Amino acid sequence: MNLIDVLLNPNSIYFWVLIISIIIGAVVIISRPFSTYIKFVYTNAKYEAIGNPYVSEKNLNGIVESKNLTNFKESLNQSKDYQLTGDKAIEIQDSLEKSFYLTIEMMKKDSSKKMNDFFNIYLEKNDLYIVKKVIKDKILDISINEKILEKVLLDNSKELIERLISAEFENLSKILTDFNFPNELIQSIKDKNFLKIDSSIDRYIISKFKSVKVPYKCEIGKQKFIKILIDVLNIKNVLRGKQLNYEEYFFKDVYLGEGYEIASWKYKELYEFESVSQVITSLEGTSYYNKLKDSIEEYNKTNSVQIFENVLDSIFLKLIKDISMQNYVTIGPTIRYITSKEYEIRNLKVIAKGIEENLSSEIINNQLIKEAL
Repeated sequence: MNLIDVLLNPNSIYFWVLIISIIIGAVVIISRPFSTYIKFVYTNAKYEAIGNPYVSEKNLNGIVESKNLTNFKESLNQSKDYQLTGDKAIEIQDSLEKSFYLTIEMMKKDSSKKMNDFFNIYLEKNDLYIVKKVIKDKILDISINEKILEKVLLDNSKELIERLISAEFENLSKILTDFNFPNELIQSIKDKNFLKIDSSIDRYIISKFKSVKVPYKCEIGKQKFIKILIDVLNIKNVLRGKQLNYEEYFFKDVYLGEGYEIASWKYKELYEFESVSQVITSLEGTSYYNKLKDSIEEYNKTNSVQIFENVLDSIFLKLIKDISMQNYVTIGPTIRYITSKEYEIRNLKVIAKGIEENLSSEIINNQLIKEAL
């Protein structure tokens, strides 16, 4: 008997070993996606139940009308999501930042351990903006208040920032090298080039998100989230550059790579136009065009691209909602909840500051980011 005959002979033990191996392999292949889905059932249901009320116009309108900070704080503290403290806007803002940290810690606790690194990058993202501020203050020889360390979320980041604060400017590069930051950022600091420092930090954050491991069947949703984020940041950079009449080198320096709808050739096309309005028109056919087009008239009145930046953030939240629906049994609702929570905290901080400064509800509302419909 040859080997094939032995394997196909029902009276042979090897036949049954083969059959059992095939069955086990099939079960593993079939069950693997379900094992991922099961890990997200509870968390996704929880995030959907909690929601993100303060990126919707209806809920924001109510909170904007708060008579004073006490009323604002009491309204938020009625929900389990917030337990704010402080009497001044800056104290309430600090409390809001802490609640974002606690939200991520809650998500880490409830989710699969395979999601921990993804959540940690969100915390690191917050810390990297503090790193950027400290670096710029060092370059400008501005005194740094060590209370800034209270806003740092990760122990590793705290160690880094402590060393940066106490160091002389010429030693910054060595410290960042010790913490494995890219050469691009280190060179931009040596050159004292604020523009490149900003874009280097953004690229570093994006590279972290790109490389982080997530559970099986979650990679597609994660990559789409990253590419949409790149789109939004690239468009913002082009609009800012056109507003300020920057030269071509600016657009090349701040380019963050290909996004979901804005390929490299499209990005080049955008920055080659002369005006902000032409850039908007060139976006026709993308998810960003209609809402931006509707804001051109308002832009012409104010001559501020901040209007477009707010619209892009609003579109970003809508596209993240779409990712959530497309990946509703895996990472989608997680991405939507954490991203929307970030904007929700930002909105509430703006409202707190606006109330303290007695700004009108119209002025405050114009600065808020609401999920596009």
